[in-house]
Amino acid sequence: MRTLIRAAFLAAALAAPAAAELPDLGGREVVVVTENAYPPLQFVEPGSGKAIGWEFDAMAEIAKRLNMTVTYQNSSWDAMIPAVSEGQYDMGMDGITIREDRAEMVDFSDPYMRSEMFMLVRADEDRFDDPAGFAALEDGLVGAQPGTTQFYTAVYEVLDGDEANPRIKLFETFGASVQALRTGDVDLVLTDATAGYGYVKANPDAFKLVGEPMAAEDFGFIFPKGSDLVAPINAAIAEMKADGTLDALDVKWFLEYQLGM
Repeated sequence: MRTLIRAAFLAAALAAPAAAELPDLGGREVVVVTENAYPPLQFVEPGSGKAIGWEFDAMAEIAKRLNMTVTYQNSSWDAMIPAVSEGQYDMGMDGITIREDRAEMVDFSDPYMRSEMFMLVRADEDRFDDPAGFAALEDGLVGAQPGTTQFYTAVYEVLDGDEANPRIKLFETFGASVQALRTGDVDLVLTDATAGYGYVKANPDAFKLVGEPMAAEDFGFIFPKGSDLVAPINAAIAEMKADGTLDALDVKWFLEYQLGM
């Protein structure tokens, strides 16, 4: 199966039109901030303690193509966008949904991925299997990070539109909200399909996804307003889409890694 998948991507790459020559950034150092808690996009590998994931591989490829040097810093999700907006970092990557309100604070790259929102619950959950069922569960709690797409989806698509609803329990990281789900401190975590499938694959006896996809979202890298990195990063993303590199990363992280292929 792996050989067939890779052959299909190779054929697509060979058929793609040649991209324009990419800019050379001359070894420029670029500081990228991330959270390392959003598998399989970026996370700390159990056992090795190494930060790995789709976004790390994509950024390494971008750096090679643009001749730039990347160093990484860590931040909590709620501090990340303000910190990039203030110029503390050159870029941010954390599966960040492209939204108009955020675009008032930072510049976004072109989308590098589209994802959909699902309901992640404990494997033995039988009280609800859709948003309406959860909303009717008066004592049910949903875990989320403040200011995230998951938070706003919980508020406006699952609950009553009240951002102070006591049924929303806030956590600093996505990983902490999933751990709270595992221990029964919350009953639901909203997640994009990629991260959700990653957790279910790693913990099939603990978690499952239920219901239909709730929303589609495009992910982009973020930059301080007016950053001169946006254009070269967009050029690299376009080339990686055209030559099949992004598709190959999807195979690596959403199929091979999650399924142990």
